[in-house]
Amino acid sequence: MEHCRQQNTPPSPDQNATPPTQYPCAACKSLRRRCSDKCVLAPYFPSSEPLRFNIVHKVYGASNIIRRLQELPEHQRSDAMKSMVYEAAARIRDPVYGCAGTVTLLQQQILGLQEELAKAQAEILNMQCQIANLVSLNWMEMFPWQEQETINVSGLQQDIIHISEKQPWDDSDTTNFSLEQLCTHEKAMGI
Repeated sequence: MEHCRQQNTPPSPDQNATPPTQYPCAACKSLRRRCSDKCVLAPYFPSSEPLRFNIVHKVYGASNIIRRLQELPEHQRSDAMKSMVYEAAARIRDPVYGCAGTVTLLQQQILGLQEELAKAQAEILNMQCQIANLVSLNWMEMFPWQEQETINVSGLQQDIIHISEKQPWDDSDTTNFSLEQLCTHEKAMGI
């Protein structure tokens, strides 16, 4: 039973009378078989990639590869061969765990990166809280006569500043407040 196909090249002008040259696929070449045009393995193991077939053949064996290919519909065969090549290469690199070892290693890397991300997010939140506290302290130093109350929002303390009815720089009307009065007030506060 032949499982290979014949690959033809166009004849050169010198060889018009000679029959087409036959190039076996990597599978047939490795198995020392004659390659036919109905070869099941030829589309997946071209003659230019002999190592690809050798890896899969070493792990699965030629008869198992052919049997699995024949069990699958045409549209799934290419993906199945890619998967078999990847799994066989992983099994050769790591005979004990194979692909499972690679998957486990990648999952550990993901967990490590997620922990680093959580730490970075916590640091950002901490810095934002520190900035909010500094702004609040700065505000309290600039305007000490204002009332302030602290509330708890989603586990974070937030300061709410209530502006008092009467401010020290304004005796009766806030509409005439000027930048000069603010600067004078800041100098008096030592800001």
